[in-house]
Amino acid sequence: MTSLSYVAAMSTVPSQSSRVLFPTFRASNFPQLLHSRSCMAGVKCSYAEARINKDFNVGTIDVVADVKTERIVVLGGSGFVGSAICKAAVSKGIEVISLSRSGRPSYTGSWVDQVTWVTGDVFYANWEEVLNGATAVVSTLGGFGSEEQMQRINGEANVVAVNAAKDLGIPKFILISVHDYNLPSFLLTSGYFTGKRKAESEVLSKYPMSGVVFRPGFIYGKKKVDGFEIPLDLIGEPIEKFLLATENFTKPLSSLPASDLLLAPPVSVDDVAFAVVNAVIDDYYFGIFTIEQIREAAAALKV
Repeated sequence: MTSLSYVAAMSTVPSQSSRVLFPTFRASNFPQLLHSRSCMAGVKCSYAEARINKDFNVGTIDVVADVKTERIVVLGGSGFVGSAICKAAVSKGIEVISLSRSGRPSYTGSWVDQVTWVTGDVFYANWEEVLNGATAVVSTLGGFGSEEQMQRINGEANVVAVNAAKDLGIPKFILISVHDYNLPSFLLTSGYFTGKRKAESEVLSKYPMSGVVFRPGFIYGKKKVDGFEIPLDLIGEPIEKFLLATENFTKPLSSLPASDLLLAPPVSVDDVAFAVVNAVIDDYYFGIFTIEQIREAAAALKV
């Protein structure tokens, strides 16, 4: 209980209005999410006017505000992108559960102990238990292999997860997909791309007003594989800076088939992670996000 003493008249502070914007806008226009907290306050007011000298004890005023506590489930949370999302979410005070076949990763840091690591397979998961109390599901599922394997992990696994989340009433689903690199349609028929697009369709059809699809290109950062760290940032970061610096000159070439194989800038795994967190906490984020919009969403959260 907090006791506040005010002298003279109490004034009301006007509330700030938030702007509702959608993914196609610039980072400077992205909304900032304002959180409120429940509080109980005992207010004692003292008024002093001409010929009046009297204290009024108003008593206790209970102020109850809606508090939205985020609890997300990250599918593939122990992987390269998934672990970055877990770390970023923890840094913003979000409760995180990771579901992956490998369970707890070998990463170090205090954030690792703040994540609930669940070992399991999406095809055999106890979804009622895993998704209990979740406010959003984030899927980083995907990979390469045979056509059948890519269809299964990029497409079918995500479809299973989307339907499980929808059936259990989870309000938001976020999918990490892939940029199409402006490839001709006949090159997009591989299991990798068709699986990803199948997953996208499922997200956007089941979550038309709250489903989010991120389409990054090459994602760089420090990636751990079998205990070894691969510094993808040594390649990706300078390429990203160069392509962003020269995009005014290269933009006319973007209409050429497969041009984005060379011209699509890489994106930092941290930017992908913070863009996801922004989509988690902001109810006005939905739809497909391009590489540029991913960077903008991340930048808006870092401001």
